[in-house]
Amino acid sequence: MEPNEKGYKNVNGFRMYYEIYGSGEPLVLIHGGGSSILFDFKEVISRLENQFQLIGIDLQNHGMTDHRDIPETFEQDAHDIVALLKELHIEKAFFWGFSNGGNTVLQVAHLYPQIVEKLIIASAFYKRNGMMDGFFESMAEATLESMPEPLKINFLNLNPDFSKLENLFDKDSKRMQTFQDWEEKILTTIDAPALFISGDQDVMKPEHVVEMWRLIPNSQLMILPATHGSYMMADFDGKTDDHLINFTINEVAKFLKQ
Repeated sequence: MEPNEKGYKNVNGFRMYYEIYGSGEPLVLIHGGGSSILFDFKEVISRLENQFQLIGIDLQNHGMTDHRDIPETFEQDAHDIVALLKELHIEKAFFWGFSNGGNTVLQVAHLYPQIVEKLIIASAFYKRNGMMDGFFESMAEATLESMPEPLKINFLNLNPDFSKLENLFDKDSKRMQTFQDWEEKILTTIDAPALFISGDQDVMKPEHVVEMWRLIPNSQLMILPATHGSYMMADFDGKTDDHLINFTINEVAKFLKQ
């Protein structure tokens, strides 16, 4: 599994890292908080690179992408993604966002509807009360020590600079601590067909995902017997449920091709 192309583009005042795998219709992959392209999408890429052109992007402060001295917001990430795709001459694409990346692709569809063919929104939320009880209280007290060890190891493998890890953690946790509920119109105005995916033991309540699904007119819903992301990637213990991941990815491919 080697990228056809990888590198940096200068967008919005900083350097953004991307990788491209496979060929076919473009499918843009947006990772979650504290993560990077391959940490979240390795299993997806290995299964779909013969069906789509997969464009993985590391967001500001994450993976191999540079830092800017501005707060992280989902809207800013959306602007950066679209600017990068313009540099890559991608005019329209499918988007798959996981966790915070799911929130980000919702903002891409809201702010730049012309670029979105279809959306896969995996384990995202749009209101504070949609997260499991105690989530935001624990975010308020989060320290770097409480960041999941596999995410720390992954980041330091890509960037052996501890101060960059501290920067990532500070920016990511601040974004969650200061998150304000979105208005429903951010979802109700999305025209692109959307597929919502979540685990029944995810960090957002299944009821919340159902609520989001009802707000986007052209949408489908898939709630799986899974924890946060274990339906598409290894869990934090490093275990992969191949049967479940195959099921998820087959359903996604079916949705994108229908």
